[in-house]
Amino acid sequence: MESTLRRTWSEIDLDALLYNYKKLREYIGKDVKFLGVVKADAYGHGSVMVSKVLEQAGADYLAVSSMDEAMELRVNGIRMPILILGHTPKNQVERLIEFHITQAVTCMAKAKEYAEEARRLNKVLKIHIKVDTGMSRLGYLCDGDFFDNGVQNIVEAINLKGLDTEGIFTHFAVADEEGEEARAYTMHQFELFKQVIGEVEKRMGHPFKLRHCANTGAVAKYKETYLDMVRPGLLLYGYGEYAKELGLKPVMSLKTSVSTIKIYPENTAISYGGIYKTKKTTRIAVLPYGYADGFFRSLSNRYQLLTPDGVAPVRGKICMDMCMIDVTDMPDVQVGSEVEIFGKENPIETMADMAGTIPYELTCAVSKRVPRTYMKDGKVLEKELLLRM
Repeated sequence: MESTLRRTWSEIDLDALLYNYKKLREYIGKDVKFLGVVKADAYGHGSVMVSKVLEQAGADYLAVSSMDEAMELRVNGIRMPILILGHTPKNQVERLIEFHITQAVTCMAKAKEYAEEARRLNKVLKIHIKVDTGMSRLGYLCDGDFFDNGVQNIVEAINLKGLDTEGIFTHFAVADEEGEEARAYTMHQFELFKQVIGEVEKRMGHPFKLRHCANTGAVAKYKETYLDMVRPGLLLYGYGEYAKELGLKPVMSLKTSVSTIKIYPENTAISYGGIYKTKKTTRIAVLPYGYADGFFRSLSNRYQLLTPDGVAPVRGKICMDMCMIDVTDMPDVQVGSEVEIFGKENPIETMADMAGTIPYELTCAVSKRVPRTYMKDGKVLEKELLLRM
């Protein structure tokens, strides 16, 4: 659905996305496959449109978190391979097979459930085995004393009738962290992963088709971890220090517009709680952008937005549906003026640092009532509103 309101909106630069993909392809080399991570609606960028760009550009795989996310892509015409990283109930195996979706298998119990259901259907489910090498979240535990048992369980899962094991993967916990301790831990995970692969392949009698472990941090810093396929996330969307180092471009810009301007005398309390009081006659612009749109309330009285006249500080507490900025010295800022929340001129990293989080959380937090506007060649290609009407 398309919104007719010029309230708060995001602009998704599909040219920047394609540029980043091509730059990363060049960086990783022609012999390494490319998996684009598009879970959580492509981190707020719009999974269908992002996937279409990646599919047309020649990416090899996509990754999502759930069956619903995978089906969203399939019903919207995406035909390339999709890997579900999270849990899928066994009663969905038939749909996994019907729609050619690959499922991550993280333990023996799930392997048996999936295999049993596939055999009942007289069909075969394609899977990737996940190994827990130190993320301590999901996967076959294989570190230390768990090595032999973990390897044996993986081999038993692979040999279950009804399953076609295409790949094996793990996930790095601190590859994006700096320092020798983080490097040592990442390399420990990588060496353990290779040991597991070697032992499992020896017992299988043939190699895996796809071995993958390199997330954003590893793609940028640890080329030795590429193996058969890489899984860039943050890099693909152009955020973070590594993206800057590689010359990548931010894909999302979040914008709003001035809805009201009011002039207040000295010592006027602004917004809930009165945490800010004007120090002189002050010109305040009210913006239709609040925490229900994804503006963290913790940034109240701290963050600044970019107006046509320069940066304007947020004044008072951020409300559910709006916030206020000080435009006292900005006479050209009027009702209807466009304001950049984050984007090419007001980097998202600034907001993330101030909020004590990562850019991913900010793009994911952009709510469904904020229309996504997809840009190509500097023009609007398509608009999408997630509200049901």
